[in-house]
Amino acid sequence: MTIGILGLKVGMTQIFDKNGLAIPISVIKAGPCIVTQIKNVAENNYDAIQIGFLEKKKNIKKPESGHFQKSGAGVLKFLKEYKVKTTDDFKIGQVINVDLFTPGQLVTVRGKTIGKGFTGLQKRYHFARGPMTHGSKNHRAPGSIGAGTTPGRVFPNKKMSGQKGNEFATVSGLTVIAIDTKENLLLIKGAIPGKSGNFVSIIPSLS
Repeated sequence: MTIGILGLKVGMTQIFDKNGLAIPISVIKAGPCIVTQIKNVAENNYDAIQIGFLEKKKNIKKPESGHFQKSGAGVLKFLKEYKVKTTDDFKIGQVINVDLFTPGQLVTVRGKTIGKGFTGLQKRYHFARGPMTHGSKNHRAPGSIGAGTTPGRVFPNKKMSGQKGNEFATVSGLTVIAIDTKENLLLIKGAIPGKSGNFVSIIPSLS
């Protein structure tokens, strides 16, 4: 894995190319991120870079403030670790901006999807509904969920009603359309997980 950048999803818009075709665009306010910790094989058994994003202003605990003293960046709200082949090119307190990417580059975006709450089987797993004719009492019911006396229980991982969404999703192969170094904006073609204000991680796609 290579190092990436952290950001917040601003929303979606569209731009038009030279042929007049609309291109869907996701706008991300990415960085600036600060290198807060460098891990190496000697001390941690692996090489990794930890970066932080967005200053935290409330509910700061002493262990948190102590962790960020070396970087001199204040307490940051979001932290993420990226495994790297070598840590020689990084130092504590280094700033990572959107100029890490270039227009036309492919990236991978990871974030939490929109939470849909407690949903039924038709919405959660696309089950077919029951008959809608007169006399039927099985319109959206789950139906049988297991055998009788043997085994006398419901097997684990049975598809049933429950929480939908609010889980991590990764979208790969998205194209960087443009970057704005002044406003720290990253414009990416296509949709990314989550709603506006969602925390996301962007890394270059392996090609």
